[in-house]
Amino acid sequence: MYEQETTKYRIHLTVQADGVVERSDVVGAIFGQIEGLLGAEMELRELQRQGRLGRIDVKVISRQGKSTGEILVSTSLDRAETAILAASMETISRVGPCSAQVMVQNIEDIRVTKRTQIIERAKSLLLEFEEPGIDPESLIDAVRESQRIEKIETIGPDNVPAGPNVIHSDAIIVVEGRADVINLLRAGIKNAVAVEGTSVPGTIINMCHKKTATAFLDGDRGGDLILRELLELTDIDFVAFPPRGESVEDLSRKEIIKALRNKVPIEYVLEDRIEEYYSSRREEGHHTVPEQAGSDTGENGSDKRAHGAEPEQEEDLGADEAHEEGTDSDTIPYKPRSVFTHISEVKERGVIRMLSDGEVALEVPVSRMEEAPFTDDQTYEGAVIDQEVNQQLLDQLSLLGIRYLAAPSFTGIVRRPAQVRLIPFR
Repeated sequence: MYEQETTKYRIHLTVQADGVVERSDVVGAIFGQIEGLLGAEMELRELQRQGRLGRIDVKVISRQGKSTGEILVSTSLDRAETAILAASMETISRVGPCSAQVMVQNIEDIRVTKRTQIIERAKSLLLEFEEPGIDPESLIDAVRESQRIEKIETIGPDNVPAGPNVIHSDAIIVVEGRADVINLLRAGIKNAVAVEGTSVPGTIINMCHKKTATAFLDGDRGGDLILRELLELTDIDFVAFPPRGESVEDLSRKEIIKALRNKVPIEYVLEDRIEEYYSSRREEGHHTVPEQAGSDTGENGSDKRAHGAEPEQEEDLGADEAHEEGTDSDTIPYKPRSVFTHISEVKERGVIRMLSDGEVALEVPVSRMEEAPFTDDQTYEGAVIDQEVNQQLLDQLSLLGIRYLAAPSFTGIVRRPAQVRLIPFR
């Protein structure tokens, strides 16, 4: 549509006709039926001649013997005159030989639209104009970070992205993509290697058999799928978890170090979705599996010792670590029983076991569960039940304040309590 430079308002209308009509029919109906209706000062042809009325733009589509379309009218009249003109167009009752109805959708103030565009463009220009330079205090950090990122390499025939220490280190950290390797380099960790997809490259498979391997994948379904493939194809020793729903590439250095230090041995990730339970425990501030002091031996019994820390606090955190400073070496850390252990003890016994701090707080046959002495003063962490769980049973157990529930299967669940994690086992 050809608008005049002085256009102030745009009238948006719709037209519906009980028959097949064309654009020329609609334009003719507008000029023919409004002529003489608004007086000489508001004649459409005169307004167009004076440049106060723009071109009337019409788009019509015909389907199954009926026509619908849009009408746009640009004007430089004042608000009252524009409203009168818009209302007059709703009096049109016929288009060509067909009965029709015209309705005003809205009247757009072109100046408001332009002001909005001006404001948004001005904001972007201001940001570009006032973009700060590098803070002198961060010059050293900026140079060090660029050096670390430049050291990312590709190794093996698969050309997988990796940190500079992967080849010579005794421990590696397996991540999902190149961005994860770069983020670990920013944190000073140089022994990360990326899978880049759900198909695990042969280079990583071979390295995991020779080195202490820690899987550090995103906390989403994609990460879970890659972890399962790693477990099937190669030898993973530990699993580290980011907060559920977050990506490794978005974590801060502190979050990365914390996740790697709280990694769990692979034997604790032997059941579907058990890893989700440990992730939720860490998010709630619990230590899932305390690591044993000085443990440098993988699950296959071979000695897999990690390199020590390098200058500038650049660490290979894929191997097991010793006690921190100030820890009593004679104290044996408490190692709670895993959920998998409780599941194996409850299977095929027809009982329900209530857990607190990883230990058995109450165990009764499922058939006598209604008579179980559930007390209000007892806090239950979770439950393992040797019975299929439906919605009614889930609602009943969630009232006890549990955070996880393990069962052979869950059927008919349409409403899952937000605080309860479901763990199916076979």
